[in-house]
Parts: sequence; structure tokens; C-alpha cells
Amino acid sequence: MHRWARAPPTEVADAAWAVRRVPPAGSSGATSLDRQLATCHNASVLDVDVVKALANDKRLMILDWLRDPEAHFPPQRDGDLVADGVCSLLIAEKLRVSQPTCGEHLKVLSRAGLIRGKRIKQWVFYQRDETRIAAAKDVLGSDW
Repeated sequence: MHRWARAPPTEVADAAWAVRRVPPAGSSGATSLDRQLATCHNASVLDVDVVKALANDKRLMILDWLRDPEAHFPPQRDGDLVADGVCSLLIAEKLRVSQPTCGEHLKVLSRAGLIRGKRIKQWVFYQRDETRIAAAKDVLGSDW
């Protein structure tokens, strides 16, 4: 019998088995399972996108820099650092990564709702969403 031949997990105790299992290509099973696991310990919904966003050092650095943009970034020609946010080009430069790599980090943070983008001319400026960050802190800091 194949080692993955048993029935899908129904209990949290079997969750480790499910996480190790690689879903078939094109399947959305992993996302569904992630969401189930995220809510199994707490009555509040723990958003998997938030956990994924916070699981990367570079994304944590971006969030830290955006907390006080004037201290971490030079003045911009278009857009105010505080009122409009920080240009993605400046974030990429400070991270020392390419623009597409920075864009992926920003996309993950945006999808989680931790930052929001604002288009000015051809540029996108990002700033923290303090309300969403506070809500995520409350859920992550609650008793599991």
C-alpha cells in the first residue's frame, strides 16, 4: 500500500500528514488545507496570507521601514513619504533586490492587507495599513 493511500485527515492530529502531502498539480487543496489549519485553534480567523507575509525577513524589514518612512527613505520627487507612501523603486533599492523580486514581496504584503498601494503617475507608493496590522497582532497574540 502506498504511504499516502490512507484517507485525508479529519483531525488536527493528522494535520502534519496533510501538510507533508504534495497536492496534485493544479489542485487548490493546499490552500484549503492551510485555511482549515489556520482556524482550527482559535475562534478568530487567522488569515493564512498574513502568516505567509510575516514568514519572510525581507517582508518584515519592509513593514518596519514603512512604519517610519522619513527615517528610512530619501525624499521623493512624486508623492510624500508619509501621506502617499514609499515608491516601490526605493523599497527595491533599499532591499538590494531587483524590482520584480521586490514586487513579489509587496504583492504578498498587499494580498495579506498589511500594506496598501497608491498609484501616482506611473509609480506605485506603499504604506502600512495600521488597522489591519493591529487586527493581525490581536489574532496572533491571542491564546492558542
